[in-house]
Amino acid sequence: MKSRHIIYSESQEVFYEEVLRNRVAPKMREAYEHYGSTYISDSEYRSWQNSPRAVKNLMELSGISDAFVTFEYLVPYTQKRIDCLLYGRNADNKGYVVHIELKQWDSVRATNIEGNFIETYTGRPGNRVPHPSQQVKGYHDYLTGFVRAFEINELGLFGCAYCHNYEWRGDIGLYDPVYHDIIREHPVYAGNQIEDLAEKLRSYLSHGDGIEVFNKFLQSPVYPSKKLMESATRIVSNKSDFSLIDEQIVARNTIISKIRNARKNGEKSVILIKGGPGTGKTVIALHVLAEIAADKYNRSVFFATKSKPLLEGIKNRLGRGNNARLLFTNLNQFIPSRVEEDSVDVLIIDEAHRIGKTSNSQFTRSFDRTDMAQVETLVRAAKTSVFFIDDKQVIRSREIGNTGLIRQFAEKYNCSIEEVELVSQFRCNGSDNYLDWVEKVLENDFDDEPPQLDNSFDFRVMDSPQELYDKLVELNQQESITARLTAGFCWEWSKKLDENGELVKDVRIGDFAMPWETHGDIGTPPFGYVKWYEWAYKPEGIKQVGCIYTAQGFEFDYIGVIIGGDLKYNPYTDQLETDISATRDPVLRRGRDKFDGYVRNIYRVLMTRGLRGCYIYCTDKATSAYFKRMSKREQD
Repeated sequence: MKSRHIIYSESQEVFYEEVLRNRVAPKMREAYEHYGSTYISDSEYRSWQNSPRAVKNLMELSGISDAFVTFEYLVPYTQKRIDCLLYGRNADNKGYVVHIELKQWDSVRATNIEGNFIETYTGRPGNRVPHPSQQVKGYHDYLTGFVRAFEINELGLFGCAYCHNYEWRGDIGLYDPVYHDIIREHPVYAGNQIEDLAEKLRSYLSHGDGIEVFNKFLQSPVYPSKKLMESATRIVSNKSDFSLIDEQIVARNTIISKIRNARKNGEKSVILIKGGPGTGKTVIALHVLAEIAADKYNRSVFFATKSKPLLEGIKNRLGRGNNARLLFTNLNQFIPSRVEEDSVDVLIIDEAHRIGKTSNSQFTRSFDRTDMAQVETLVRAAKTSVFFIDDKQVIRSREIGNTGLIRQFAEKYNCSIEEVELVSQFRCNGSDNYLDWVEKVLENDFDDEPPQLDNSFDFRVMDSPQELYDKLVELNQQESITARLTAGFCWEWSKKLDENGELVKDVRIGDFAMPWETHGDIGTPPFGYVKWYEWAYKPEGIKQVGCIYTAQGFEFDYIGVIIGGDLKYNPYTDQLETDISATRDPVLRRGRDKFDGYVRNIYRVLMTRGLRGCYIYCTDKATSAYFKRMSKREQD
């Protein structure tokens, strides 16, 4: 029985025979190759050789019969696979699916890291990975959130972890008291607890009929559950920081109308929402999701973006334990190997200017690699795709999202194309004057007379980086005020902690020194600091300098920007010019032909993150003097 969503599936009898003859792992490899995979790691193949034997022993001890067995099931709308699923009926004749995460670990060290992490050997010693019970919880939430049979209680679901090489020796390691809550929710069994797990298996699968339960599971519709959709609607509508005003409401209603018209007419459609900084693209997108989630048609809807900081920031606002978080995902999930064409009703893409060339990355399995352009995978996956975009926010060559490219693939798939222009902006104190000023100054787009600023937005040029930072700290300490310091990527970004276990203070200007946001290669930040993608929305972010990749998509009450040597004033031309030799961004260094435009876009984005004010410091004194001259107020 073949399914690209399941790598191995057989009856209990056939599974036992294939374990005895060492046929399970080769059969799984053949299935991978059948679906286009060309590389399987040695460690993964070893797990296919060892874990099925442990499962067979467990099933034999439990005394169950006529069950059905699958390995490597693709979790809906993710790039994750569940190790093992067993199918059968209990004594009350209710169909059950038992989900088992299999681990070969024999040694584990507990940690106090938020989110239930442990340290163990996974290719290298001391790797931090989720506790297996936490991993089971994640998969359990996805299955109950998307598989219809579980939503309507047609089938029951039990999830656990089985660490068959591990020995339980009391409340240490995997069983440290810090993990007791998550273990109560989704148990973890060690090798010397096999009898307990066998008894659990017997209670769920004692009456066989596994193939029938498996077929019911496999044929069950897969889309976001009603509970999941209701949760998304409730949370977005109850959050004051998700509220809409004035023209944003009109834009939201216009978008909803276009989505509903497309459904009514049976059209595949693409909707382009174009808007500059502060027009409320993200909050409008969230309201569109909530509105679609609430309607009576029970349609699948997802919010996708490339920006991990933005994605995690939204999830943080939704709160831990809210399964509506499952509707928020990255762009790479919608590849052909995982998502059928038109299987998503409405796909909302925020920050669409950050769409990449493809959905492949260094972590993409060969099984999932695709030659399709990333924008094509998005248009292909959804009946209606809604792109929120600002063509002037493209900041690197790897990100190629633009309205022209989206239209091209919309036409390829015979989509109707609708466009909505967001004009009114609500950032920078609603000052179109300031936004126009930033645009003209950065692009040298004026004649003899420099543009003048009005007094509606607090813009200042500081004389030192310390003065800039002190002002931001002072503001950030006030109630309900957020402030952050950012900079152009003109300093190296350290991938390791220093010899004292502290963040390296990479951003150095004279006596001033601060660390960048924590590099992704640093698994656990030092105490009092946060991960790179948390910099914008956790209060500890004020202690670090953010860059364009962590600030884009966010807004703060006040933003500070250090303009480095990549943007300088040339007194001979009386204009701002860019200097590629000053950048430390490896991606920008490789794109000399478009470097000038990218750098101007970067500072445009950074200087428009503030709701109330923007303060800058320029490392070049002539550039600082130029901005002071350009920022003369009207009354002057």
